Amino acid sequence: MNIYDIFFFLSLGAGFLMAFNLGANDVANSMASAVGAKAITVRQAVFIAGILNFVGAVFLGSHVTATVSKGIINPAQISDPKLIMIGMFSALLAAGIWVLIATLTSLPVSSTHSIVGAIMGFGLVAGGPSVVNWAKIGGIVLSWIISPFAAAAIAYLVFSHIRKTIFFSRQFVRQAKRWGPRWMAITMCLIVMSFLYKTPVGKDLHLSFSMTLLITLTAAGGIWLVGRHMVNKLVKDETEGAEGVEKIFRKIQIGTSCYVALSQGANDVANAIGPVAAIYLIAREHQLLATAEVPMPILVLGGLGIALGIAVLGHKVMGTVGDRITQLNNTRGFAVDFSAATTVLVASNLGLPVSTTHAAVGGVVGVGLARGFSAVDFGVLGKIVIYWLLTVPIAAFTSIVIFQLLRWTIY
Repeated sequence: MNIYDIFFFLSLGAGFLMAFNLGANDVANSMASAVGAKAITVRQAVFIAGILNFVGAVFLGSHVTATVSKGIINPAQISDPKLIMIGMFSALLAAGIWVLIATLTSLPVSSTHSIVGAIMGFGLVAGGPSVVNWAKIGGIVLSWIISPFAAAAIAYLVFSHIRKTIFFSRQFVRQAKRWGPRWMAITMCLIVMSFLYKTPVGKDLHLSFSMTLLITLTAAGGIWLVGRHMVNKLVKDETEGAEGVEKIFRKIQIGTSCYVALSQGANDVANAIGPVAAIYLIAREHQLLATAEVPMPILVLGGLGIALGIAVLGHKVMGTVGDRITQLNNTRGFAVDFSAATTVLVASNLGLPVSTTHAAVGGVVGVGLARGFSAVDFGVLGKIVIYWLLTVPIAAFTSIVIFQLLRWTIY
């Protein structure tokens, strides 16, 4: 067994560790608002999120992987492929350690920040500042800024619309019965469009835009009809008031939470398997190729790690995001889930490794601001932002230390 094989097998362990930790920290946010709003229990959230994140990671995640594994540094400027291999392993280990520490202390940090910072750190040492693709880093950093504000804006608009069309109406439940199925249909449109345009299965169909639109509208219409039947059966007495509205949106929120979990699996798996895929290519070809497909077993490894992380430690960050920033109920939780999922899915389709944590927290803040500044605990929010700012330098420094120790040992 040569050095390439050794590091490949080590990278599988490090990649699984990273997937486990992002499952426990980032991906747990898919269910935080549902748990905070008491739509589902923690045990139910763990079960649902584990399955859907695995499906999203395995069947939707390959597109984003290329950005994380080969876009942050320019491997052509590092002559020795062993250095790239050692660096990618160091980045995985450093990012995994930091996210694990944050999870154990219930801090919501970004696994995207962690892995990008770690890869950038070893790149600076291995090849100098010129090896870092600063334009790509700039685009990724821009996505970090855009994601919380975009999610906050969408959540603000969605919840404001719900308040205006439902809660400011004299007939709460009747308006909820009218708008609930419509929101379900809109959500289905986003899911179907993402599936047909992004997944390997959807791409292999080679559908025209008109056919894609027809399928999307058909699925949305079907969900609308099912939704109308569901809400009429769920709330028969239209004098129930606000509780009747929450009862309707409680069911819808479970669906949107599933939507978030699926999209997060697609986007976040790149943080764990991107470097593993790069090491796999180096071990096989002794160089990092410009393009290559990620093997399905590596995607499955990432999906299993995410699911296990949710099951073991996922409850810790749920409490911080779901309860401490602002008070959530089912209508607010729906707005949070819808905004976060929309932001993450659009970014995933563009191949941009957006931070799931930023999108989820941004959605929570947007819903809180819709009720006024006093509804948001800016003390907690400030601490979360500080953790975000510390993630990149800490991950980069840890990666540099691990990389230097391994390089001195091997060379």
